[in-house]
Amino acid sequence: MIDFAMDLLLVLFYTLRDVLPILLLIVVFQVFVLKKPIPHLKKVILGSIYVVLGLALFLMGLEKALFPLGKIMASQLTEPEFIGKVGDGTLNWMSYYWIYIFAALIGFATTIAEPSLIAVAIKANEVSAGTISQKGLRITVALGVAFALALGTFRIVTGTPLFVYIMAGYIIVIIQTIFAPKKLIALAYDSGGVTTSTVTVPIVAALGLGLSSAVPGRNPAIDGFGLIAFASLFPIVAVLGYAQFMELKIRILNKKIKEEDDAI
Repeated sequence: MIDFAMDLLLVLFYTLRDVLPILLLIVVFQVFVLKKPIPHLKKVILGSIYVVLGLALFLMGLEKALFPLGKIMASQLTEPEFIGKVGDGTLNWMSYYWIYIFAALIGFATTIAEPSLIAVAIKANEVSAGTISQKGLRITVALGVAFALALGTFRIVTGTPLFVYIMAGYIIVIIQTIFAPKKLIALAYDSGGVTTSTVTVPIVAALGLGLSSAVPGRNPAIDGFGLIAFASLFPIVAVLGYAQFMELKIRILNKKIKEEDDAI
């Protein structure tokens, strides 16, 4: 208990050190540049205290729970009873299918719970007057992350270069951008950024580092990182693909209605 309290105090100190310059910048700009008093000063002070405490507790949670959890899950899923043996008793990339399934499921679950994605989905629904569904956008992005993490763990297991996947992915994005509805391109690009936030990043990073440590012949420094790049890229592909699908569906429906009107 004493060790936990000391760790918490240390994290609080470092968090306050990191947050203080931001608060000072805002206060100085408000008072000396805009030359206006800070509105609702008590609420601002209370909110700042909440921010520091919340960030400190969040960082403690990462260190004590999420990072170890990702590493433990990766090591357990690479144990012999899960990956087994194939053919002549050796291992190949198919032996790690539980890793791919787990990565896809954890990617979907963390993305659905991502606060930044929820915020973007709410705003997208508001500005589109309900045309863009909150649930639809969140599920589409989550499916993109699920596929991304499954592919990313496959890359770690096989040891193939990261840049090949990223280059191929961005080529697909460029082609999709040319043909996708223009009003949804910006939203699709933002969807890639919001997936790499508070909930997703710690678990994804821990999973990648843990998996690269557990798979024979992999180096955590070389192979462990890169999963977050997948999680940023493939949601863009998913949202652009969803937009293109919906546009095609609307065109087919309008064409069918026109044909029926002409027949009448």
